[in-house]
Amino acid sequence: MGRPDLNRRQLLAGAGGLAVAGGFGFAALGTGADALASGADTRVRYWNLFSGGDGANMIAMLDAFRAQNPGIDVKDSTLQWGNPFYTKLAMAAAGNRAPELAVMHLGRVAGFSPGRLLDPWDMDLLARYGVRKEDYNPALWNRGVIDGRLYALPLDIHVQLCFYRKDVLRKAELLDADGRMAPVGSTTEWFDVLKKARKAQKKGLQTIGLWTNDQNFQWWFFVAFYTQLGGEWFDDARTGVLFDAEKATRVLEFLRQHVTDGYVVPGAPTGEQFINGAPFTWEGNWSVPVFSGAKLDYGATPLPPVFGRPATHAESHAFVLPHQSGRGGAANEGAHRLAAYVVQHARQWAAGGHIPAYTPTLTSAAYQKLTPQNEYVSAMDHQATEPKVWFAGSTGVLAQDLGPIVVSSTMGSAGPATAAARMRSRLDTLLASKNPMDGRTAAQGGAVA
Repeated sequence: MGRPDLNRRQLLAGAGGLAVAGGFGFAALGTGADALASGADTRVRYWNLFSGGDGANMIAMLDAFRAQNPGIDVKDSTLQWGNPFYTKLAMAAAGNRAPELAVMHLGRVAGFSPGRLLDPWDMDLLARYGVRKEDYNPALWNRGVIDGRLYALPLDIHVQLCFYRKDVLRKAELLDADGRMAPVGSTTEWFDVLKKARKAQKKGLQTIGLWTNDQNFQWWFFVAFYTQLGGEWFDDARTGVLFDAEKATRVLEFLRQHVTDGYVVPGAPTGEQFINGAPFTWEGNWSVPVFSGAKLDYGATPLPPVFGRPATHAESHAFVLPHQSGRGGAANEGAHRLAAYVVQHARQWAAGGHIPAYTPTLTSAAYQKLTPQNEYVSAMDHQATEPKVWFAGSTGVLAQDLGPIVVSSTMGSAGPATAAARMRSRLDTLLASKNPMDGRTAAQGGAVA
């Protein structure tokens, strides 16, 4: 596949969703000329965006890999999460300064110029190190496939969850015989649950944390419930918008009702209120270590299927091979070996709340014993993901454009129907826009699997 030149302006605009890229120190990316660790004969530079608990878990897995593979010197670097990471990675790949291995949110892959800024995985090498397509959920695997080739190897899915306080729900008689939150199958049932929970909760707390003024969370919630309604985004050719404004309005009305009925305190610290006794909060699975560390009596389920069809917002961390003009040899094999190792040894990664992508780990007895992870593992089969277009993905243009519109409806500055119409208009504009990183319009873009 050819690699038409990508100029600096295109890369800075496209990689960061039109972010300003000054001050990232591109000249300091390095050329790999630093000395190898003692006893190693191969270097693998690895960039990731993991901090906090995730960062500690990743370091532990890397240390275990190093102990088992002393001939490979892993040079790991943790970069700033979000647009700065993607901007720096794009510039490194375009300037032939890329690391051998990196992490990327799976939703960003389609827009990251696969074949130009990313190199495809060698399926034979992955199989040699124990990873095959058959080891994955098919829908998850295919999200990393562009033009028939794998460009992203999934490590996990991370999902939005409904966290609930068992102590409060027990008082409200909202737990089932197994001590878990009783199933909910409609919006009416859900608001009945909130009404009962409010009667049993501590005074002075909100009933549910909903991140009402956060554009990312509101967007993620919208994607989940719009998917529950069977809502579509674009046609298969990515030339026409199929967004259903009527379904979108129903979702926006549902989110807004949490505020108008008084179950949410806009701007309240959601996690803190939950720890202090609020019955519910909708958060990402990365909150599991926080709530478990606080020794709460709690559980976590996928977002309630209030529109009848189970679906909860899901994104994934995935390993990618940033473009190198001379990719191959021992360093490339080391990158494949490292990625395969981490994918297969993600039991520790799951402790951070993430759902392992590698099926043998997902179905292992050790993982099945984890709580509350074993309560929401079904989310793997009911993923609500953003459409596979260049402007989607974590911190991508789609969330930046549509997230604030969802917030405007939830917070009441715009009516749900008006907000839904604005979302449809923005989707028309985005679909007709040019991907700054590959020089092709969405209508002309390569086919996605």
